[in-house]
Amino acid sequence: MTTTPPGAGPGARFVTTHTLLTLDARHPFVAKSLLDAQDMHRTVMSGFRGWIEEGSSDARSQMGVLSTWTVDLRKAQLSLVVQSGVPGDWSPIPRAALAEKPHTLTIDRTFRTGEELAFRTVVNPVHSRPQPSSEPSAKARNTRGTRVAHNRPDHIKTWFTRRLQPLGEPAIAPDGVTRIGADVDTDRLGLRVLPKISSTTAHKGLRIARAEIKGTLTITDPEVFVAALTRGIGHARAYSCGLILVR
Repeated sequence: MTTTPPGAGPGARFVTTHTLLTLDARHPFVAKSLLDAQDMHRTVMSGFRGWIEEGSSDARSQMGVLSTWTVDLRKAQLSLVVQSGVPGDWSPIPRAALAEKPHTLTIDRTFRTGEELAFRTVVNPVHSRPQPSSEPSAKARNTRGTRVAHNRPDHIKTWFTRRLQPLGEPAIAPDGVTRIGADVDTDRLGLRVLPKISSTTAHKGLRIARAEIKGTLTITDPEVFVAALTRGIGHARAYSCGLILVR
């Protein structure tokens, strides 16, 4: 991994809002969100009513909404981090479901080439499996194949490594994968396969594989890095995957 001294190159500005919601996992409102991925999505989006016309298909991406969550079973608390480009209003969440008052922080930071940052992300590591060759040719040309989850840690590590961007490399990899504007010492990555999340209501059959990846990254392309922070990485970003948290 090649690096340059921190601050040696041009910078890119990142402005967003982070809100930490600490919720009582025993409250029915919260328990329902833990049991159903679509309900968790609704909980996150409930903070942003009125910004986008009702029914818009890309409301989440227009408002820059990403999220991630962890649950402490001993304390029976759900910690939900929501990133957004517009301020949220969390009054729709029942007061009794809040273990603490929502904590909101405005992030305004410039990142530069060579900076090293600790990071954590929860991703949906999937790849496309081509349709069988027996499919009619016209249909086969119009499909991207079936998304299949990586379940082995080594395969998940490879999935993430493909998105790294060594210094001097382009933002799009030769195989078409969008990179994250940063490089990582992959031998020092922390990786954990998380339980799948699913929905039995609005999207019956929905099952989303998840993995937590942690480590230290080095910024190699600030503009691309800020884009990755803003948009997230991978699929299932509506279901609390893809948000990169750094410090």
